[in-house]
Amino acid sequence: MHYYRYASAEVSCWYKYLLFSYNIVFWLAGVAFLGVGLWAWSEKGVLSDISQMTRLNGFDPVVLVLLVGGVMFILGFAGCVGALRENICLLKFFCGTIVLIFILELVVAVLAFLFQDWVRDQVETFFKNNIKSYRDDIDLQNLIDSMQKMNQCCGAQDPNDWDLNVYFNCSSNSKSRERCGVPFSCCIPDPAQKVVNTQCGYDIRSMPKSVWDERIFTRGCIPALEAWLPRNIYIVAGIFVAISLLQIFGIFLARTLISDIEVVKAGYHF
Repeated sequence: MHYYRYASAEVSCWYKYLLFSYNIVFWLAGVAFLGVGLWAWSEKGVLSDISQMTRLNGFDPVVLVLLVGGVMFILGFAGCVGALRENICLLKFFCGTIVLIFILELVVAVLAFLFQDWVRDQVETFFKNNIKSYRDDIDLQNLIDSMQKMNQCCGAQDPNDWDLNVYFNCSSNSKSRERCGVPFSCCIPDPAQKVVNTQCGYDIRSMPKSVWDERIFTRGCIPALEAWLPRNIYIVAGIFVAISLLQIFGIFLARTLISDIEVVKAGYHF
């Protein structure tokens, strides 16, 4: 059996190895995310007792890290192997998934803009639910502390939201030393202190509110985030545009390579 191909039909090495380089970065980033996530779960003992996942009422940040890492790992692997082996199925899987993610991002952005009040209510409910689980998971605790310190806020709407947590509740039935207090991340930092005072929020909510302004942040994190967004709208838009351009570039490379491979296959005659 004899066959020949047209000389003009060939797969572009430029697009092939550019797509491979594009995906190897995603694949390595996915490996890093998965490694960090699994290490964090190992430190918390989740890997040895997976039932801990069902006992956590709040949000575990490690789940998000693992989810993002898993998606990046699979897409990076499909893109790398698809480009090197010129496998149309893997390349179409990569391209279709990126297109789907891009469309979902646009839909979420548009819906969030159109239904701002609903989104605000959902974020507030989410934040309050995680206040309840503040002491249940160290990663969740660190996430809330970082958010409160970075935005100089306390609670969802105000410091009294910490009543939702059993350890900080002002109820007379509570035996916790943190009763009627707030986490240290709510405290206004003292520049003279070189060591963080983790007990600075103890009993603060049992004091007159006039004392609060001197000791803790009294603005809630939801109003703080609402104030932060308009001030940084260009940064947020820039990040969204950069991510979108990266996705569009990946789609372009994959579609171009798929077209080249199909032309080469169509150019063979037996």
